Amino acid sequence: MGIFKNWTRFEIGWLLTFTFINIYLFFAWSDSLLGFISSISGMLCVVLVAKGKIANYYFGIVQTLTYAYIAYGYGLYGEVMLNALFYFPVQFIGIYLWKKNKTEQGVKGEDVMVKSLTKTGWFYTLLSILILTIGYGFFLKYLGGNLVWTDSATNVLSIAAQILMLKRYTEQWLLWISVNVLSIFLWLGALISQGGNDVSMLVMWSAFLVNSIYGYVNWRKLSIKQIQEAA
Repeated sequence: MGIFKNWTRFEIGWLLTFTFINIYLFFAWSDSLLGFISSISGMLCVVLVAKGKIANYYFGIVQTLTYAYIAYGYGLYGEVMLNALFYFPVQFIGIYLWKKNKTEQGVKGEDVMVKSLTKTGWFYTLLSILILTIGYGFFLKYLGGNLVWTDSATNVLSIAAQILMLKRYTEQWLLWISVNVLSIFLWLGALISQGGNDVSMLVMWSAFLVNSIYGYVNWRKLSIKQIQEAA
């Protein structure tokens, strides 16, 4: 298949590792089928993003809908709104924008040209994240949600990272790293306080964390190679 062209052994290895972990949890811990589907589609999505592949958005469509449904059951309303009202429609926007900005250079099989934020861009990005996190946190508290401040931070950071992703900025990965760390604590707290058998959510976010670190490294290398080939 075209989407798996030019994969490294590391990329294939870690994807298979986390896939087998999810399969084990599904049978050994009676994990939910929806959690299993969400976790697998989510991992495929983020791996393809790290590879700069447009196909990531197709798996993202599946992951956002299933994840929103699961999060609703745990009272994580910020996660529900983020995925159902933002992530889901954004997948279609991403397909359009990435196809519009495809590269013809074919560096390691990646599909799109990447960019980097300026210092001014970083300033406005971080300022916006701070203001929106505080405001959204009070809104989630008003709704009676659980773990509202962590929920708010993960949501605002996710939106900022997604916007940078749509615009093909390498720095999106630094925000995704923060999102993934916070999300691990968010789901750990939710599972401990409320019970439930969606352990695959912890596995999924752990896989996302590994991938976001790799994605940042890969996009930095990709940016350098694209600049060199364009020269």
